[in-house]
Amino acid sequence: MALWKDQYGRDQNTPDTATDKPAPAAPVNIEAARSAAPSSARPAEAKESILSAGLTIEGKIEGTGHVRIAGNFKGDVNVQGNLTIENGAKVTGGVRANTVVIGGELEGNIDAAARVELLQTGVLNGDLKAGSLTVAAGSRMRGRAEFGWDEKGGKTT
Repeated sequence: MALWKDQYGRDQNTPDTATDKPAPAAPVNIEAARSAAPSSARPAEAKESILSAGLTIEGKIEGTGHVRIAGNFKGDVNVQGNLTIENGAKVTGGVRANTVVIGGELEGNIDAAARVELLQTGVLNGDLKAGSLTVAAGSRMRGRAEFGWDEKGGKTT
């Protein structure tokens, strides 16, 4: 039922609230509601910092997040995340990270990493202490390696 016409001749209706039925409530998906929570309520994903090829930096890297080195870095790396040394890159210094992937060259010790991967092009000159070690054919290492033990001297499971 048209109550009035607008300036263009269209009927304008107002709903009759007495006869309108309320819309049924939609089912609530709890998992969808959790995933739509604000990002501040969820832990942030670790970001990756990149030292690109052609750069040479001297200093110290510390913090959380992942680090990818494609250039040359001289100094210690201590991150709560992953360290990736790309093919053609060189790092001179001690390393402490959750996972260390070596495709380039590392001159220094790796201390207490959960996992170390020596890729086919990887070179490690230094001692290694890790939970697990993966060595690809063609990689090279000079130093002492301890792996498969936890920090208390027991076998890792």
